Amino acid sequence: MRRAIISFVVLLAMPAWSQEGFRPLTGWRAYGGGPLPQTWTIADGLISHHPGGGDIETMDTFGNFELRFEWKISAGGNSGVFYLVDDSLPAPHLSGLEYQILDNAGHPDGKNPVTSAASVYDLYAPSSDLTHPVGAWNSGAIIVRGPHVEHWLNGTKVLEFERGSSDWASHLAASKFAGTPTFGTGATGHIDLQDHGAAVQYRNLLIRDLSAR
Repeated sequence: MRRAIISFVVLLAMPAWSQEGFRPLTGWRAYGGGPLPQTWTIADGLISHHPGGGDIETMDTFGNFELRFEWKISAGGNSGVFYLVDDSLPAPHLSGLEYQILDNAGHPDGKNPVTSAASVYDLYAPSSDLTHPVGAWNSGAIIVRGPHVEHWLNGTKVLEFERGSSDWASHLAASKFAGTPTFGTGATGHIDLQDHGAAVQYRNLLIRDLSAR
């Protein structure tokens, strides 16, 4: 009965769009394998992180998917949601793209659109700053259909692009990931929550497979 009540609350908290095919995103471990670091806690669908301990990742991998989540960052904080991550590499940023999680008003990265909240970190800027103030929850979404990727923030699509396109190549060449051959190339990969030295919380993480859609 408790599990059913939690699921019902999760659905009510999501934006008013289709819930078809979604399931809770569960099954977390330390990046690269191993038990969950003590700095991360998961209880009743809430994932909380206190600085230290390293990143965590899903045990499962995902290719074509839609991920919805809510996030709340601490004052001056910086974190990220990585996807299409190859955890055989030393760090997630060597392969995965990052949905930036940030206090835009209180962190220096907020002054640069390509490193602000909901950006594809250092590659694509969101169309506008739609973040809520620190202490309030924000909703995010990541959609991957083959090469096509979208980021959403608080109910609005704020960016989209095609991996492998000439536009992608120009953005990549201008980024810190230029010269990293493993970056952004995977068809599937883990989802990773970053330890970037700030307290951060996530809830209502829901995912659906888009392979047949």
